[in-house]
Amino acid sequence: MPCVDDEGTGLDEHGGGFDETGEPTAQVSCPYCGAWVELILDPGGAALQEYVEDCEICCQPWHLTVSWDGEGNASVEARTEDG
Repeated sequence: MPCVDDEGTGLDEHGGGFDETGEPTAQVSCPYCGAWVELILDPGGAALQEYVEDCEICCQPWHLTVSWDGEGNASVEARTEDG
């Protein structure tokens, strides 16, 4: 599952995939501390999803944008709240 980080860099090599329950996941780099965090994605939501989630390492709030294409692939963007 292709995704992008806060700078639009492709993350295919860092994986997207599925967790043990079969939920789609994406690896995203925190725009504050740079830690890689695995997110569980919601393919049943809208084609464009925007929400705030805290980094599980540094606890800073990210503004996340997840967009799904017609083939079920997700793109994920993580930005600082002011960015």
